[in-house]
Amino acid sequence: MTTATAVEQHETVERSRAESRHAPIPFRTIVGVELRKAFDTRSGFWLMAAIAAAGVLATGAVLAFASDSDLTYDNFAAAIGVPMTILLPVVAILAVTGEWSQRAGLTTFTLVPHRGRVIRAKLVVTIAIGLASMALALSVGALGNIVGTGLKGVDTTWDLSFTSILYIVGADLIGMMVGFMLGIVTRNSAGAIVTYFSYWFVIPTLSMVLATNQSWFEKAQPWVDFNYDQGRLYDGGFSGQDWAQLAITGTFWLLLPLAFGLWRVMRAEVK
Repeated sequence: MTTATAVEQHETVERSRAESRHAPIPFRTIVGVELRKAFDTRSGFWLMAAIAAAGVLATGAVLAFASDSDLTYDNFAAAIGVPMTILLPVVAILAVTGEWSQRAGLTTFTLVPHRGRVIRAKLVVTIAIGLASMALALSVGALGNIVGTGLKGVDTTWDLSFTSILYIVGADLIGMMVGFMLGIVTRNSAGAIVTYFSYWFVIPTLSMVLATNQSWFEKAQPWVDFNYDQGRLYDGGFSGQDWAQLAITGTFWLLLPLAFGLWRVMRAEVK
């Protein structure tokens, strides 16, 4: 073997080693890690346990207290969906803020220097958990409907259409995106959770009182109140104007804050 050939082979081996050392972590691996992190922490585990327990209790409550005429798929799904609708955005918040609240960001962003890949993985995990949880809620609701009507000896009623289910799933995904956005903007678990519950409980109450007492705000509410438009999704039957109102309020209250939060995350110092 000539010296030139030996040198060429050595350079080829070194390039191969360099490429293997600097090859990025596959995105599916990052998604898998983020999914595991959503359940590995005590807060994540007990939150998911609370959601499951609330679903079981809601099903039991419908079976115990609902009249025969109220034993319908819509009522079972709604009873299970309410706690999930309220608590699932908290899962999104914790999935995002864990890097800063638990001071894991330095390790995460050292292993994956491109922060955008980590944020995208967190978004995928958020949507996946939301879809899986809603599929579980609908399945448990269907089971409760079959068992409940069988125990009471009444006809099983399937009064929730596929279109209605799509509206409900869309509304719940928007709720999770609100939690995701608050986590990105605040990067603090406690602050984001307090802000979220204010958004879910306090602001709608104030908005309703204002709409009741001020006719001008009652007309303007669908154009400025994102929570109001999100809530109307559960009723379904949106017109073109309804979608336009949702798009306008969603852009102002969700997309713009999310863009601002992402801009800060990409430039903030990781400590």
